[in-house]
Amino acid sequence: MRALTQRLPRTTVTKVDCGQIPGICEVQAGTNLFYIDPSARYLIVGRIYDMETHQDLTAARLLAINPDMLVGASATAKAPEANSAGLAPSHPQSASAPASVPAQKVSLASLPANGAIEWGGAANAPKVTVFSDFHCGYCRALHQTLKAIGARVTERPISILGTRAISEAVICAEDTSAAMERAYGDQDISQKDQGARACDTSGLDANEAFARTHGFTGTPVLVREDGAVLLGFRPREFLESWLKGGA
Repeated sequence: MRALTQRLPRTTVTKVDCGQIPGICEVQAGTNLFYIDPSARYLIVGRIYDMETHQDLTAARLLAINPDMLVGASATAKAPEANSAGLAPSHPQSASAPASVPAQKVSLASLPANGAIEWGGAANAPKVTVFSDFHCGYCRALHQTLKAIGARVTERPISILGTRAISEAVICAEDTSAAMERAYGDQDISQKDQGARACDTSGLDANEAFARTHGFTGTPVLVREDGAVLLGFRPREFLESWLKGGA
């Protein structure tokens, strides 16, 4: 603990637990979560996955720390001093200043088709646009829930958790829907999926610029056909009502 506070003097550490994951100590700083080795020499900013149980351990712990995250913007794992240390994922700067609070209603008319993955139900099914990150546990849960509902989905990937390369691989695949399923399943997307065609990833830039401009700092974010915005995952019953125009 002393070594950690010496190395991160501006971070108020509330708890250190070295008993959950072998060889790694979990560090809680308020509602933030990051990891160190037992000597506190190495700082790990990111998510821990159990590859046997296919569980996002970081998301589970963040939810335990702050249950309100379930219905707000998604959980993010970060160290407060990570940005100044150059450890946080970088994103292109937007020409527009980000909104101070997330927008309640938006128009998606300016977003290009090459930043979207179209999938889901029949033409008469409720339609929704989802800003998502392929490493976001709540995005995966939402993905499965929208499948069960039979919604028509326009998925617009944004890189909140350092997943830009995965988003590019999905967008560049010949079958974007199949590549998206592999991405959500933590499966590799091989280069042959892209085929011989050139790939334009400017649509992803547009997605991320749009998200920053409208204050979408977490995922998932859902946008209904009428432009209404919903932050975070919700249970199926709520989503079914909301997609039909419910508050």
